[in-house]
Parts: sequence; structure tokens; C-alpha cells
Amino acid sequence: MSLKEESDKLIKKLTDYRRELHKYPELSMKEYQTTERIKKWLKENDIKILDFPIKVGVAAEIEGAYEGKTVALRADIDALPIEEKTGLSFASLNEGVMHACGHDFHTSAIMGAAMLLNERKSELHGKVRIIFQPGEETGKGSEYIIEKGLLKGVDCIFGMHNKPDLPVGTIGIKAGELMASVDRFEIKVIGMGGHAGIPNRCVDPIILATQIVSALQIIVSREVNPIDDIVISITKLNSGTTWNVISDKAEMEGTVRTFRNSMRNDIRNRIEKTAKGIAEALGGEIEFQWLAYSPVLENDSRFEKMLIEVAKENGYNYVKAEKNLGGEDFAFYQSVVPSFFVWMGVDGTEQWHRANYNLKEEALMVAANYFSEVALKILYK
Repeated sequence: MSLKEESDKLIKKLTDYRRELHKYPELSMKEYQTTERIKKWLKENDIKILDFPIKVGVAAEIEGAYEGKTVALRADIDALPIEEKTGLSFASLNEGVMHACGHDFHTSAIMGAAMLLNERKSELHGKVRIIFQPGEETGKGSEYIIEKGLLKGVDCIFGMHNKPDLPVGTIGIKAGELMASVDRFEIKVIGMGGHAGIPNRCVDPIILATQIVSALQIIVSREVNPIDDIVISITKLNSGTTWNVISDKAEMEGTVRTFRNSMRNDIRNRIEKTAKGIAEALGGEIEFQWLAYSPVLENDSRFEKMLIEVAKENGYNYVKAEKNLGGEDFAFYQSVVPSFFVWMGVDGTEQWHRANYNLKEEALMVAANYFSEVALKILYK
């Protein structure tokens, strides 16, 4: 079989994998069928599956002919609670669930990297561990992987996210901060309900809540350094049951994003203090809850030059990656082993998390080849 025929065969296989995953998406930490599909494909391609105590997700390993270190490649496998509207022939058959963030692409591409590396294991100076991680969208999957020991013996780990605004064949690479920390907060505003026509006998929680929403934006505009990237978004505000009754409470939720881990606790304290001060000044009170998700994703600068070289040597277009205030639980890995995360151009139809999201499948082979070459170069060096 010629090289072109082999390449065409691999492209078709990866496309089939991606479409099957897209057709049967599963939510975070419930990826049971996805896990079984991945195991089936690994066995079909004669890739060793490692025995770890995990119910969802898979770890596999390719052992080279020479002694050396262990490099890990990671793909996330979960989908989102979104009703698909793409009209694709392989659109989701699981109602209300969709691969709207392209994790089906990540899984298939890294499977392709594993297949390419398995064919070249005689060249490997060490091992490559392939981690198919569950639960990225909840921000808890990587902690699960770490807790279950899948990073034991790993010397460094690499990952990617598809980037819809980059063309196929373009890879975004940047040392340092790439994706923001993600934290969530909940504020219950407690007032005193009553008749809507007698507001002076009430403490209106909606008034308190709206004052808090406005004041929290002042933290960003006036209380932190203007050169620091930070976002505070209130994304949910509920109160009341009918038109002529002032409710006794309002409930708010929101998120904080920043590129400085050192700011996270400070911002938490400022939000709680601001909300409490406003509520008490207007005769109410609050209950505050902070839910920490993921830290800032910071790429290890030692790998930047090598990753750029691999892109250029394989004919791909390198661009300096732009920072993004989205979160990524790959960030937890950096506290355990050196890590690096890149953008992979897919020329997408929409931004992530939209019901019409799709991407160009030609990028599957780009990503598979790129990560196989990254692993080979890291282990050779």
C-alpha cells in the first residue's frame, strides 16, 4: 500500500470515529458508551490499554524500543447539554446532548496520534501515554484523572483545543498564560416580602440585587489594575412568583475569570464584601457561596521553541496563540507535571458551545500528525 493510500485510509478511519462520537454524545462523567468505543478502537489498532480504577475515560500506552521518559497526550471526551441544530447526517441522536465544543474532534485526533505512534514505536525513546479524559466541561475531570493515578510516571503532558477562528493547518502556540481561571459564585439576597402596592413595608430583594450587580462591575473598572485581565459576569438572577407580590429573596449566580491565580481569593473577598455591604445598607442580608473550578492555564516555556519547530517542520502555519477567558481543566495537570496546551485550527462554523457548531474534518489528520511528531521529538531529545 502506498503512503497516500495509507494516509487516506487513516483519514477515513478518524473521520468515521469522529462522526460516531458526534452521533452519540454523553455528558460529563457519564461517558460510558464513549469509553467503550475508545477501548474498542484501541484494541482494534493493537494499542495497549492500561488498567486504572476508572469508570469513565481510558488510558493507553505505547512503549518504545528504547528506554526513556514518558510523555502524555490528553484528549477530553465529554459533550454539552445542548440540543443540536446543525442538520448534519451524523447529528446527535441523544436528545439535548451535543458535541458543541469539539471534544469528538479531540478524541479522534489523539486516537490518530496514538495509531501513528504505534506504527513507529521502534523509533520511540520511552513511552507515550494516551489519556482520554472525562468531565472537562464540569472542571472536575482532570482532578479525577490525577486522583486515580493516571499521571504517575508521566514526565510531561500535552493537549489542545480546536480553534474555530483559525484555519486548518494553523497551530496557535504561546508560553505562559493561555486560558483564564474559572470560578463560580452564588449570592442569595434576603429581603422582606409583601404587597407590591406597599413597598415601604418591604425590603425588596430585586432592588438589592440590581444594586449588587452594578456594584460588582465597579470592582473591575475601579478596584483592580486596568492592565489586569478580569471579568465578573452575573449570568443568572431569579426572584418573585407573581406580578403583585414583592418576594422575600432573590438568587444570583455568576463567574469570575482572570489570568492571575493570585487575584482569585482577593476578588472572592471583594465580591462578598460588596454584596454584603449593599444588602445590609438597604435593610437586607446575603448568603454567599464561592465554587472554585480551575486555575489559570499556564504553558511551560521550556516547550515553546520545540512545539513551534514541529509545526514548521511539518508544513503547518504557526501563529502566536491569543489568550482566551474561557476555562480549561487541563490547567490542573500543570501542578503535577510540566504541560503545554495549543490551539488547533479547524475553521469552525461558530464559536464553541453553540447549537450549530461544526468544524472541518481535514484538521483531524493535522492534529494527529502534529501530536505524534511532538511526542517523537520530546522523547528523542
